[in-house]
Amino acid sequence: MPVFFNLEKSLDKKATLSLKKTLYICGMRDYEEKIAELLLQSKAIIIEPTNPFTWASGWISPIYCDNRRILSYPDIRSYLKSQFVKIIKDNFKQIDVIAGVATGAIAIAALVADELNLPLVYVRAAAKKHGLGNKIEGKIDKNNKVVVIEDLISTGGSSLNAVQTLRNSKANVMGMVAIFTYGFDISVNNFINANCKLITLCNYNIVIKKAIKNNYIKQNQFDILENWRKDPKNWNSRINNI
Repeated sequence: MPVFFNLEKSLDKKATLSLKKTLYICGMRDYEEKIAELLLQSKAIIIEPTNPFTWASGWISPIYCDNRRILSYPDIRSYLKSQFVKIIKDNFKQIDVIAGVATGAIAIAALVADELNLPLVYVRAAAKKHGLGNKIEGKIDKNNKVVVIEDLISTGGSSLNAVQTLRNSKANVMGMVAIFTYGFDISVNNFINANCKLITLCNYNIVIKKAIKNNYIKQNQFDILENWRKDPKNWNSRINNI
């Protein structure tokens, strides 16, 4: 296990929170740089500008995020759990249920639900093809106030599918809290259009800043990342120009 930095180390003063129609929240907060470093150290986030990855969507990307890796590091998962709990307590009142998005967010949602002493459900991408055919696993009642836990936001499509599934069950979705977002315009707009508040623990801009500062990448690789960030869907057509 790598040696992680001191979580008690002081950081820069909290910067102004960035809001867009107050529904999508992803500004600089005092814990974001800590989490960015932890994600990079644990290799939950890997940046390879000259050896890009292929996402499930088919997009070609110089960065890959697999937050399930944090589960192997007790100190990291405990810290992330504590931040989830604090955010939920600060932003949502009288919550009845915690919901995790399958599969990546189930484990962290279970940790958060346990800490808050709340019931847990998880939402499948599609209904189970045998047994009861459930799309929501666990007990949830009409009008239950639910906070959804997600590990990663890219376009927001699968995350909001889970939100809609819960709404279809007549649950009252208060919002979603996720570990990391790429901050694509499409995801911002999708959450606004779905009228779903999103709060994230960390985001792409903070991770890239931390990666340069701590020599995970070189300054001259930043241009590659910026070109991808501007047009991630079509960036694969320019791979040969890297």
